[in-house]
Amino acid sequence: MKHFRTYLFLLISLTTVSVSAQIDKQKELEEKRQAILEEIKQINSLLFKTKKEEKSVLSQVEDLNQRIAASENLIRVTNQQANLLTRNINDNIEKISTLREELKVMKADYAEMVRKSYKSKNQQSRIMFLLSSRNFLQAYKRVQYMKQYAKFRKKQGEGIKAKTEELQKLNADLIEQKKTKQKLIAENEVAKSQLTEERKNQQALVATLKKDESKFASQIRTKQKQADEIDRQIDALIKAAIEEANRIAREKALAEEKAKGNTTTSTSTKNVRTKPAKAEEFALTAEEKTLAASFTNNKGKLPWPVEKGMVVKSFGTHQHPQFPNVTTNSSGVEIATADNEQVRSIFEGQVMAIQIIKGANKVVFIQHGDYISVYSNLATVSVKKGDKVSTKQAIGTVAKSHTEGRTVLKFYIYQNKTKINPADWIYRM
Repeated sequence: MKHFRTYLFLLISLTTVSVSAQIDKQKELEEKRQAILEEIKQINSLLFKTKKEEKSVLSQVEDLNQRIAASENLIRVTNQQANLLTRNINDNIEKISTLREELKVMKADYAEMVRKSYKSKNQQSRIMFLLSSRNFLQAYKRVQYMKQYAKFRKKQGEGIKAKTEELQKLNADLIEQKKTKQKLIAENEVAKSQLTEERKNQQALVATLKKDESKFASQIRTKQKQADEIDRQIDALIKAAIEEANRIAREKALAEEKAKGNTTTSTSTKNVRTKPAKAEEFALTAEEKTLAASFTNNKGKLPWPVEKGMVVKSFGTHQHPQFPNVTTNSSGVEIATADNEQVRSIFEGQVMAIQIIKGANKVVFIQHGDYISVYSNLATVSVKKGDKVSTKQAIGTVAKSHTEGRTVLKFYIYQNKTKINPADWIYRM
Protein backbone atom coordinates (compact mmCIF):
# COMPACT_ATOMS: atom_id res chain seq x y z
CA MET A 1 0.00 0.00 0.00
CA LYS A 2 2.88 2.37 0.92
CA HIS A 3 4.59 1.81 -2.47
CA PHE A 4 1.28 2.35 -4.27
CA ARG A 5 0.78 5.72 -2.56
CA THR A 6 4.35 6.76 -3.39
CA TYR A 7 3.70 5.88 -7.03
CA LEU A 8 0.47 7.89 -7.02
CA PHE A 9 2.23 10.91 -5.48
CA LEU A 10 5.03 10.86 -8.07
CA LEU A 11 2.57 10.37 -10.93
CA ILE A 12 0.38 13.28 -9.80
CA SER A 13 3.44 15.52 -9.24
CA LEU A 14 4.78 14.82 -12.74
CA THR A 15 1.33 15.30 -14.26
CA THR A 16 0.94 18.63 -12.44
CA VAL A 17 4.26 19.91 -13.86
CA SER A 18 3.27 18.71 -17.35
CA VAL A 19 -0.17 20.36 -17.12
CA SER A 20 1.41 23.64 -15.96
CA ALA A 21 3.75 23.64 -18.98
CA GLN A 22 0.85 22.88 -21.31
CA ILE A 23 -1.21 25.74 -19.85
CA ASP A 24 1.70 28.14 -20.51
CA LYS A 25 2.03 26.82 -24.07
CA GLN A 26 -1.73 27.11 -24.64
CA LYS A 27 -1.62 30.73 -23.43
CA GLU A 28 1.28 31.47 -25.79
CA LEU A 29 -0.57 29.92 -28.74
CA GLU A 30 -3.75 31.83 -27.93
CA GLU A 31 -1.77 35.10 -27.88
CA LYS A 32 -0.33 34.19 -31.30
CA ARG A 33 -3.78 33.36 -32.64
CA GLN A 34 -5.21 36.66 -31.42
CA ALA A 35 -2.25 38.52 -32.99
CA ILE A 36 -2.89 36.78 -36.34
CA LEU A 37 -6.61 37.58 -36.13
CA GLU A 38 -5.68 41.22 -35.53
CA GLU A 39 -3.30 41.04 -38.51
CA ILE A 40 -6.08 39.68 -40.75
CA LYS A 41 -8.35 42.44 -39.47
CA GLN A 42 -5.71 45.00 -40.45
CA ILE A 43 -5.21 43.37 -43.87
CA ASN A 44 -8.95 43.60 -44.53
CA SER A 45 -9.07 47.17 -43.24
CA LEU A 46 -5.94 48.50 -44.97
CA LEU A 47 -5.65 46.44 -48.16
CA PHE A 48 -9.28 45.60 -48.88
CA LYS A 49 -10.87 48.86 -47.72
CA THR A 50 -13.45 48.91 -50.51
CA LYS A 51 -14.09 46.96 -53.67
CA LYS A 52 -14.53 50.24 -55.51
CA GLU A 53 -10.78 50.92 -55.26
CA GLU A 54 -9.07 50.51 -58.61
CA LYS A 55 -5.92 48.44 -58.26
CA SER A 56 -3.40 47.00 -60.66
CA VAL A 57 -3.47 43.21 -61.05
CA LEU A 58 -0.03 43.04 -59.42
CA SER A 59 -1.29 44.95 -56.37
CA GLN A 60 -4.33 42.69 -56.12
CA VAL A 61 -2.12 39.59 -56.21
CA GLU A 62 0.25 41.05 -53.58
CA ASP A 63 -2.68 41.90 -51.30
CA LEU A 64 -4.17 38.43 -51.69
CA ASN A 65 -0.77 36.91 -50.95
CA GLN A 66 -0.74 38.81 -47.65
CA ARG A 67 -4.20 37.56 -46.67
CA ILE A 68 -3.50 33.98 -47.76
CA ALA A 69 -0.22 33.89 -45.79
CA ALA A 70 -1.99 35.21 -42.68
CA SER A 71 -4.85 32.69 -43.10
CA GLU A 72 -2.40 29.80 -43.47
CA ASN A 73 -0.62 30.97 -40.34
CA LEU A 74 -3.94 31.15 -38.47
CA ILE A 75 -4.86 27.60 -39.49
CA ARG A 76 -1.41 26.32 -38.46
CA VAL A 77 -1.57 27.94 -35.00
CA THR A 78 -5.20 26.86 -34.45
CA ASN A 79 -4.23 23.27 -35.33
CA GLN A 80 -1.41 23.47 -32.78
CA GLN A 81 -3.90 24.67 -30.18
CA ALA A 82 -6.33 21.86 -30.97
CA ASN A 83 -3.54 19.25 -30.81
CA LEU A 84 -2.33 20.65 -27.49
CA LEU A 85 -5.90 20.57 -26.13
CA THR A 86 -6.11 16.91 -27.19
CA ARG A 87 -2.99 16.22 -25.13
CA ASN A 88 -4.45 18.22 -22.21
CA ILE A 89 -7.68 16.24 -22.43
CA ASN A 90 -5.78 12.92 -22.48
CA ASP A 91 -3.70 14.05 -19.49
CA ASN A 92 -6.87 15.02 -17.65
CA ILE A 93 -8.46 11.65 -18.38
CA GLU A 94 -5.32 9.94 -17.02
CA LYS A 95 -5.29 12.16 -13.93
CA ILE A 96 -9.01 11.54 -13.34
CA SER A 97 -8.37 7.81 -13.51
CA THR A 98 -5.50 8.15 -11.01
CA LEU A 99 -7.58 10.31 -8.66
CA ARG A 100 -10.45 7.84 -8.79
CA GLU A 101 -8.07 5.02 -7.82
CA GLU A 102 -6.63 7.11 -4.99
CA LEU A 103 -10.13 8.06 -3.83
CA LYS A 104 -11.12 4.40 -3.87
CA VAL A 105 -8.12 3.52 -1.66
CA MET A 106 -8.84 6.43 0.71
CA LYS A 107 -12.49 5.46 1.05
CA ALA A 108 -11.55 1.83 1.73
CA ASP A 109 -9.06 2.92 4.43
CA TYR A 110 -11.64 5.24 5.95
CA ALA A 111 -14.34 2.56 5.91
CA GLU A 112 -11.98 0.09 7.64
CA MET A 113 -11.11 2.67 10.28
CA VAL A 114 -14.78 3.45 10.92
CA ARG A 115 -15.53 -0.29 11.17
CA LYS A 116 -12.75 -0.83 13.71
CA SER A 117 -13.85 2.21 15.66
CA TYR A 118 -17.43 0.99 15.78
CA LYS A 119 -16.26 -2.48 16.83
CA SER A 120 -14.11 -0.95 19.52
CA LYS A 121 -17.10 1.00 20.89
CA ASN A 122 -19.09 -2.20 21.19
CA GLN A 123 -16.36 -3.92 23.18
CA GLN A 124 -15.69 -1.14 25.62
CA SER A 125 -17.08 2.32 26.15
CA ARG A 126 -14.88 5.36 26.28
CA ILE A 127 -15.57 5.84 29.98
CA MET A 128 -14.57 2.29 30.83
CA PHE A 129 -11.50 2.72 28.61
CA LEU A 130 -10.46 5.72 30.72
CA LEU A 131 -11.47 4.21 34.13
CA SER A 132 -9.44 1.10 33.49
CA SER A 133 -6.25 3.19 33.38
CA ARG A 134 -3.63 2.17 35.98
CA ASN A 135 -2.81 5.75 36.88
CA PHE A 136 -3.54 9.36 35.98
CA LEU A 137 -0.72 9.55 33.42
CA GLN A 138 -2.07 6.57 31.50
CA ALA A 139 -5.58 8.06 31.60
CA TYR A 140 -4.20 11.35 30.24
CA LYS A 141 -2.40 9.53 27.41
CA ARG A 142 -5.59 7.64 26.55
CA VAL A 143 -7.51 10.93 26.35
CA GLN A 144 -4.84 12.31 24.00
CA TYR A 145 -4.99 9.13 21.91
CA MET A 146 -8.77 9.44 21.51
CA LYS A 147 -8.38 13.11 20.49
CA GLN A 148 -5.70 12.24 17.95
CA TYR A 149 -7.77 9.37 16.62
CA ALA A 150 -10.79 11.65 16.19
CA LYS A 151 -8.57 14.30 14.54
CA PHE A 152 -7.16 11.67 12.17
CA ARG A 153 -10.65 10.52 11.23
CA LYS A 154 -11.65 14.12 10.55
CA LYS A 155 -8.50 14.66 8.45
CA GLN A 156 -9.22 11.54 6.43
CA GLY A 157 -12.76 12.71 5.84
CA GLU A 158 -11.51 16.13 4.71
CA GLY A 159 -8.98 14.43 2.43
CA ILE A 160 -11.74 12.41 0.79
CA LYS A 161 -13.81 15.57 0.37
CA ALA A 162 -10.85 17.45 -1.18
CA LYS A 163 -10.11 14.60 -3.61
CA THR A 164 -13.78 14.43 -4.55
CA GLU A 165 -13.84 18.19 -5.25
CA GLU A 166 -10.60 17.94 -7.27
CA LEU A 167 -12.13 15.13 -9.28
CA GLN A 168 -15.27 17.19 -9.93
CA LYS A 169 -13.15 20.20 -11.01
CA LEU A 170 -11.12 18.04 -13.39
CA ASN A 171 -14.33 16.72 -14.90
CA ALA A 172 -15.61 20.28 -15.35
CA ASP A 173 -12.28 21.33 -16.90
CA LEU A 174 -12.46 18.36 -19.22
CA ILE A 175 -15.91 19.41 -20.43
CA GLU A 176 -14.69 23.01 -21.03
CA GLN A 177 -11.57 21.80 -22.85
CA LYS A 178 -13.67 19.63 -25.13
CA LYS A 179 -15.95 22.61 -25.88
CA THR A 180 -12.90 24.83 -26.62
CA LYS A 181 -11.45 22.17 -28.90
CA GLN A 182 -14.71 21.85 -30.83
CA LYS A 183 -14.90 25.63 -31.17
CA LEU A 184 -11.33 25.80 -32.52
CA ILE A 185 -12.03 22.99 -34.98
CA ALA A 186 -15.19 24.78 -36.18
CA GLU A 187 -13.29 28.07 -36.60
CA ASN A 188 -10.55 26.26 -38.50
CA GLU A 189 -13.09 24.78 -40.90
CA VAL A 190 -14.40 28.28 -41.64
CA ALA A 191 -10.84 29.57 -42.12
CA LYS A 192 -10.04 26.66 -44.47
CA SER A 193 -13.16 27.35 -46.51
CA GLN A 194 -12.24 31.05 -46.82
CA LEU A 195 -8.67 30.10 -47.70
CA THR A 196 -9.91 27.84 -50.51
CA GLU A 197 -11.92 30.74 -51.92
CA GLU A 198 -8.95 33.10 -51.62
CA ARG A 199 -6.73 30.64 -53.49
CA LYS A 200 -9.28 30.41 -56.30
CA ASN A 201 -9.24 34.20 -56.62
CA GLN A 202 -5.45 34.17 -56.50
CA GLN A 203 -5.23 31.53 -59.22
CA ALA A 204 -7.55 33.56 -61.45
CA LEU A 205 -5.40 36.68 -61.00
CA VAL A 206 -2.16 34.74 -61.48
CA ALA A 207 -3.58 33.27 -64.69
CA THR A 208 -4.10 36.86 -65.87
CA LEU A 209 -0.48 37.64 -65.04
CA LYS A 210 0.80 34.53 -66.82
CA LYS A 211 -1.05 35.47 -70.00
CA ASP A 212 1.20 38.48 -70.36
CA GLU A 213 4.14 37.51 -68.19
CA SER A 214 6.71 39.64 -70.02
CA LYS A 215 4.56 42.77 -69.62
CA PHE A 216 4.05 42.34 -65.87
CA ALA A 217 7.66 41.27 -65.29
CA SER A 218 8.70 44.43 -67.08
CA GLN A 219 6.41 46.48 -64.80
CA ILE A 220 8.03 44.94 -61.71
CA ARG A 221 11.53 45.66 -63.01
CA THR A 222 10.56 49.25 -63.87
CA LYS A 223 9.17 49.71 -60.38
CA GLN A 224 12.39 48.28 -58.92
CA LYS A 225 14.46 50.73 -60.99
CA GLN A 226 12.38 53.60 -59.61
CA ALA A 227 12.93 52.30 -56.08
CA ASP A 228 16.68 51.98 -56.73
CA GLU A 229 16.80 55.59 -57.96
CA ILE A 230 14.99 56.79 -54.82
CA ASP A 231 17.49 54.80 -52.71
CA ARG A 232 20.39 56.33 -54.64
CA GLN A 233 19.15 59.84 -53.88
CA ILE A 234 18.63 59.01 -50.19
CA ASP A 235 22.12 57.47 -50.02
CA ALA A 236 23.62 60.58 -51.67
CA LEU A 237 21.93 62.90 -49.18
CA ILE A 238 23.16 60.87 -46.20
CA LYS A 239 26.69 60.77 -47.67
CA ALA A 240 26.61 64.57 -48.05
CA ALA A 241 25.39 64.95 -44.44
CA ILE A 242 28.28 62.80 -43.17
CA GLU A 243 30.78 64.80 -45.22
CA GLU A 244 29.31 68.05 -43.83
CA ALA A 245 29.59 66.75 -40.25
CA ASN A 246 33.19 65.76 -40.88
CA ARG A 247 33.99 69.16 -42.43
CA ILE A 248 32.61 70.92 -39.37
CA ALA A 249 34.67 68.60 -37.15
CA ARG A 250 37.86 69.44 -39.07
CA GLU A 251 37.17 73.18 -38.91
CA LYS A 252 36.44 72.91 -35.18
CA ALA A 253 39.69 71.01 -34.62
CA LEU A 254 41.70 73.64 -36.56
CA ALA A 255 40.06 76.47 -34.62
CA GLU A 256 40.93 74.76 -31.34
CA GLU A 257 44.55 74.31 -32.41
CA LYS A 258 44.79 78.03 -33.19
CA ALA A 259 43.14 78.96 -29.89
CA LYS A 260 45.49 76.80 -27.82
CA GLY A 261 48.20 79.45 -27.68
CA ASN A 262 45.74 82.29 -27.07
CA THR A 263 43.70 81.05 -24.08
CA THR A 264 44.00 78.70 -21.13
CA THR A 265 40.31 78.81 -20.27
CA SER A 266 38.69 75.37 -20.22
CA THR A 267 35.54 74.91 -22.30
CA SER A 268 32.73 72.37 -22.23
CA THR A 269 33.14 69.50 -24.71
CA LYS A 270 29.40 68.74 -24.87
CA ASN A 271 29.00 70.21 -28.37
CA VAL A 272 32.54 69.58 -29.67
CA ARG A 273 32.51 67.05 -32.50
CA THR A 274 34.99 64.21 -32.19
CA LYS A 275 37.10 63.10 -35.13
CA PRO A 276 35.47 60.07 -36.76
CA ALA A 277 37.29 56.75 -37.07
CA LYS A 278 36.27 56.45 -40.75
CA ALA A 279 35.27 58.95 -43.43
CA GLU A 280 31.92 57.10 -43.84
CA GLU A 281 30.93 57.81 -40.23
CA PHE A 282 29.38 60.87 -38.62
CA ALA A 283 31.63 63.02 -36.49
CA LEU A 284 29.61 63.22 -33.27
CA THR A 285 29.49 65.54 -30.32
CA ALA A 286 29.43 64.00 -26.84
CA GLU A 287 25.68 64.72 -26.72
CA GLU A 288 25.12 62.97 -30.06
CA LYS A 289 27.16 59.96 -28.89
CA THR A 290 24.89 59.65 -25.84
CA LEU A 291 21.82 59.84 -28.10
CA ALA A 292 23.23 57.14 -30.42
CA ALA A 293 23.96 54.88 -27.42
CA SER A 294 20.38 55.37 -26.19
CA PHE A 295 19.06 54.50 -29.66
CA THR A 296 21.18 51.32 -29.66
CA ASN A 297 19.90 50.33 -26.21
CA ASN A 298 16.33 50.53 -27.52
CA LYS A 299 16.87 48.01 -30.30
CA GLY A 300 13.73 45.92 -30.73
CA LYS A 301 11.71 48.31 -28.54
CA LEU A 302 11.28 51.34 -30.80
CA PRO A 303 7.69 52.34 -31.68
CA TRP A 304 6.20 51.96 -35.15
CA PRO A 305 6.45 55.04 -37.42
CA VAL A 306 2.63 54.89 -37.76
CA GLU A 307 0.11 53.99 -35.08
CA LYS A 308 -1.84 51.66 -37.35
CA GLY A 309 -0.10 49.71 -40.08
CA MET A 310 1.27 46.43 -41.40
CA VAL A 311 4.39 45.50 -43.35
CA VAL A 312 3.57 44.66 -46.97
CA LYS A 313 7.18 44.47 -48.14
CA SER A 314 10.05 43.48 -45.89
CA PHE A 315 13.73 44.41 -45.94
CA GLY A 316 16.16 42.62 -48.27
CA THR A 317 16.13 40.74 -51.56
CA HIS A 318 13.07 38.70 -52.50
CA GLN A 319 12.17 36.36 -55.33
CA HIS A 320 8.80 37.30 -56.81
CA PRO A 321 6.26 34.56 -55.91
CA GLN A 322 4.64 34.61 -59.38
CA PHE A 323 7.74 35.25 -61.50
CA PRO A 324 10.70 33.12 -60.29
CA ASN A 325 13.10 34.87 -62.66
CA VAL A 326 12.31 38.29 -61.18
CA THR A 327 13.90 39.45 -57.92
CA THR A 328 13.17 42.64 -56.00
CA ASN A 329 15.15 44.43 -53.34
CA SER A 330 13.93 46.65 -50.55
CA SER A 331 16.33 48.89 -48.61
CA GLY A 332 13.66 49.47 -45.96
CA VAL A 333 10.15 48.26 -45.24
CA GLU A 334 6.86 49.26 -46.84
CA ILE A 335 4.03 49.76 -44.36
CA ALA A 336 0.41 49.86 -45.52
CA THR A 337 -1.65 52.17 -43.36
CA ALA A 338 -4.92 54.08 -43.23
CA ASP A 339 -5.64 57.10 -45.44
CA ASN A 340 -4.22 60.35 -44.00
CA GLU A 341 -2.42 58.40 -41.27
CA GLN A 342 0.03 60.45 -39.24
CA VAL A 343 3.71 59.57 -39.44
CA ARG A 344 5.68 59.84 -36.20
CA SER A 345 9.35 59.88 -35.25
CA ILE A 346 10.52 56.54 -33.85
CA PHE A 347 12.96 58.23 -31.45
CA GLU A 348 14.09 61.63 -30.26
CA GLY A 349 16.47 63.42 -32.61
CA GLN A 350 16.87 66.31 -35.03
CA VAL A 351 15.37 66.80 -38.48
CA MET A 352 18.41 66.50 -40.74
CA ALA A 353 16.69 67.17 -44.06
CA ILE A 354 13.38 67.30 -45.92
CA GLN A 355 13.48 66.43 -49.61
CA ILE A 356 11.00 66.04 -52.43
CA ILE A 357 12.00 63.00 -54.49
CA LYS A 358 10.23 61.92 -57.66
CA GLY A 359 8.20 58.78 -56.97
CA ALA A 360 8.61 59.16 -53.19
CA ASN A 361 6.77 62.46 -52.61
CA LYS A 362 8.16 64.18 -49.51
CA VAL A 363 10.94 62.47 -47.54
CA VAL A 364 11.92 63.37 -43.96
CA PHE A 365 15.35 62.46 -42.50
CA ILE A 366 15.75 62.44 -38.71
CA GLN A 367 19.20 62.03 -37.16
CA HIS A 368 19.66 60.14 -33.88
CA GLY A 369 23.42 60.41 -33.30
CA ASP A 370 24.97 58.24 -36.00
CA TYR A 371 21.58 56.65 -36.77
CA ILE A 372 19.10 58.09 -39.27
CA SER A 373 15.42 57.20 -39.67
CA VAL A 374 13.94 58.01 -43.08
CA TYR A 375 10.21 58.47 -43.76
CA SER A 376 9.38 58.35 -47.48
CA ASN A 377 6.12 58.97 -49.39
CA LEU A 378 4.70 61.73 -47.17
CA ALA A 379 1.84 63.90 -48.45
CA THR A 380 2.35 66.59 -45.83
CA VAL A 381 5.20 67.51 -43.47
CA SER A 382 4.70 69.31 -40.14
CA VAL A 383 8.38 69.81 -39.18
CA LYS A 384 11.30 71.72 -40.70
CA LYS A 385 15.04 71.17 -41.00
CA GLY A 386 16.84 71.66 -37.70
CA ASP A 387 13.77 70.93 -35.52
CA LYS A 388 14.29 68.82 -32.40
CA VAL A 389 11.70 66.04 -32.28
CA SER A 390 10.63 63.65 -29.53
CA THR A 391 9.66 59.97 -29.69
CA LYS A 392 6.23 59.48 -31.36
CA GLN A 393 6.04 63.15 -32.36
CA ALA A 394 3.93 63.63 -35.52
CA ILE A 395 6.03 64.77 -38.49
CA GLY A 396 3.50 64.50 -41.35
CA THR A 397 0.96 62.29 -43.10
CA VAL A 398 1.30 59.40 -45.57
CA ALA A 399 0.48 59.91 -49.24
CA LYS A 400 -1.94 57.64 -51.07
CA SER A 401 -1.11 56.05 -54.41
CA HIS A 402 -4.13 56.47 -56.68
CA THR A 403 -2.68 54.05 -59.25
CA GLU A 404 -2.36 51.21 -56.70
CA GLY A 405 -5.16 52.16 -54.31
CA ARG A 406 -2.80 51.95 -51.34
CA THR A 407 -1.54 54.29 -48.63
CA VAL A 408 2.01 53.08 -48.02
CA LEU A 409 4.91 54.51 -46.00
CA LYS A 410 8.41 53.50 -47.06
CA PHE A 411 10.55 53.48 -43.94
CA TYR A 412 14.34 53.12 -43.61
CA ILE A 413 16.90 53.01 -40.81
CA TYR A 414 20.58 53.77 -41.45
CA GLN A 415 23.62 53.64 -39.23
CA ASN A 416 25.93 56.12 -40.90
CA LYS A 417 25.81 54.98 -44.57
CA THR A 418 24.75 51.41 -43.79
CA LYS A 419 21.12 50.36 -44.32
CA ILE A 420 19.85 48.17 -41.48
CA ASN A 421 16.69 46.08 -41.19
CA PRO A 422 13.95 48.09 -39.44
CA ALA A 423 12.28 44.86 -38.27
CA ASP A 424 15.24 44.29 -35.94
CA TRP A 425 14.64 47.65 -34.27
CA ILE A 426 10.88 48.25 -34.25
CA TYR A 427 8.80 46.47 -31.60
CA ARG A 428 7.14 43.36 -33.05
CA MET A 429 7.56 44.46 -36.66
